Amino acid sequence: MLQSLLWLVRRGPGDDRARFFDTLRAMLFYIDEFPERLHHPKESDLLFPRVAKREPAVLPVITRLEQDHMKGESQVRELQHRLLAWEWLGDDRQAAFVEACERYVGFYLEHMRLEEQEILPAAQRVLDEADWRALDEAFEANRDPLTGRYAPDPAYERLFRRILEVAPAPIGLGA
Repeated sequence: MLQSLLWLVRRGPGDDRARFFDTLRAMLFYIDEFPERLHHPKESDLLFPRVAKREPAVLPVITRLEQDHMKGESQVRELQHRLLAWEWLGDDRQAAFVEACERYVGFYLEHMRLEEQEILPAAQRVLDEADWRALDEAFEANRDPLTGRYAPDPAYERLFRRILEVAPAPIGLGA
């Protein structure tokens, strides 16, 4: 979703401004709704405490990731605001949105890199089977349509389908 968002932003609105802004709003809503409100709280409440308890050496990384979680939601809201400013107040607001979007995607990709290269390897070393069962059960309840691993929640499936329908090729099925 992040790479598709950046691709679309860099491509620009083209001839169909309404579809462009509709697509970006849907993508930002998905990011705000799913990773920020469902996924990150489970990391903070379930994964990070278990790993920190058994592998205290990763505590500085967990602290950084928790700070990221606290900043992430406000950054998405800032992007949503900047997008509306661009759409409704004019193209002189485009550069501010593009810059904020690139900064956010970089921030988020670094966050994911830390999770994948620091926390998940530590979790694989120190968590037991009962921990993994509890984590799997909690995260499976999210039913994110982007993972392809779970039957998606109908509400998110509808949102994801909408993004695919309106986003231009190659990220979607639109013109």
